[in-house]
Amino acid sequence: MAKRQMKLGMFMRAPGHHIAAWRLPEAPRAAGSSLAHNVEVAQLAERGLFDMVFWADTAGVWAGDKDELSRLCRVAWIEPFTLLAAFAAVTKHIGLVCTQSTTYDEPFHIARRFASLDAMSGGRAGWNLVTSAQAAEALNFSREAHMDKSDRYRRAREFAHVVLGLWRSWDDDAFVEDKAEGLFFEPSKLHELNHVGEFFKVRGPLNVPRSPQGHPVMVQAGASDDGRNLAAETAEVIFAATPTIELGRAFYKDVKSRVAQFGRHPDHVKIMPGVLAFVGRTDAEARAKHDRLQSLIHPQVGVRQLSNYIAYDLSKFPVDGPLPPIPKTAVSNSRVDLLVEMARRDNLTIRQLYEKIAGGRGHFTLIGSPQSVADTLQEWFETGAADGFNYLPPTAPGSLQDFIDLVIPELQKRGLFRTAYEGTTLRENLGLPIPPDNSSRTTSSGTEVRAAGFTST
Repeated sequence: MAKRQMKLGMFMRAPGHHIAAWRLPEAPRAAGSSLAHNVEVAQLAERGLFDMVFWADTAGVWAGDKDELSRLCRVAWIEPFTLLAAFAAVTKHIGLVCTQSTTYDEPFHIARRFASLDAMSGGRAGWNLVTSAQAAEALNFSREAHMDKSDRYRRAREFAHVVLGLWRSWDDDAFVEDKAEGLFFEPSKLHELNHVGEFFKVRGPLNVPRSPQGHPVMVQAGASDDGRNLAAETAEVIFAATPTIELGRAFYKDVKSRVAQFGRHPDHVKIMPGVLAFVGRTDAEARAKHDRLQSLIHPQVGVRQLSNYIAYDLSKFPVDGPLPPIPKTAVSNSRVDLLVEMARRDNLTIRQLYEKIAGGRGHFTLIGSPQSVADTLQEWFETGAADGFNYLPPTAPGSLQDFIDLVIPELQKRGLFRTAYEGTTLRENLGLPIPPDNSSRTTSSGTEVRAAGFTST
């Protein structure tokens, strides 16, 4: 049996994940709106043999007044699905994954867009399902307030099953294209969904054919109880924010057990915690790279970013004082709990907390030589905390180049990472099975799946 190897995603963010990355003299200007810059980063990740590039997204700008926002780099960027469509034409192997919200979109639109990307890329697409974390997004969609969390997740579950059903509209061999008989497709191999549920009524079928990998890979990142259940039921890759190995192991064990409870094979769900890594040829060189960026954090930016992540305005509190009590709201998410717990556990001031999350935003951070970084990744991978990692480069392309030049060879030397892509589709490279095209069957909970879509009755 082949040795188990870790999977790697590359979390794109121009010009890097650290909030001060754009201030470096060598940072590219207008990186968020530059196709050339983003193509360079994606192609670099492919040369490093990453499984996928991943782009997160929100449907709006962070809350805050214009003076505060004027110091933030990430307020305008190319919509990521459009960017991934461009990547499909200039890459051959790397997976193409981005975020789209179930709260502010429709299942048919999502199904059609990602199926199209999957077809045009030869089976390399993935959809990161989110319910939208920012309450401010509601104001861009004719709403006065964000939906309550429980409502968002009920909608998201139904949304996911409708999309999965639409992706099974066509059997693999539906298109016979018999020119002599004048038969383009076999009628029995086309399936209407006819879904009627709490939030959606969708007839189908989808007007996009099946791709070589069956359908796009389902990705999810929820860490709350609702989020874990949704991921365990529907996701094939789970991005996680677990800042310590103990939390990583606990999350891994819990979610894998939930996967099994939904009648799915735990190996068919890859858990990939986020990791921000500053890498140098020595520990001292890596620390110098980290300290250089930390010195460029403007206090107003640090406080605003932290305020936005915990959904509570901290600007009126002393920056070198403790984090005040943070009220729970109906739209709070697991990231709020993670950051508040981090501050309480480590007795951090507001300044220390925003400095701690300036790049990783609650993901675990590594600073060191290739050997020390590889040691930590190996420990997480081999002791039940991860199936791989979603790498957050502090700067791009600089930190990504460091990781590829220094860490990847060390992982390969240890037999922990590939030396060539295993296949041409994202599923092949992740080691995930191709989903069945369409058949009448029953889920583990007894819910009938008719025409490959989940009914809501």
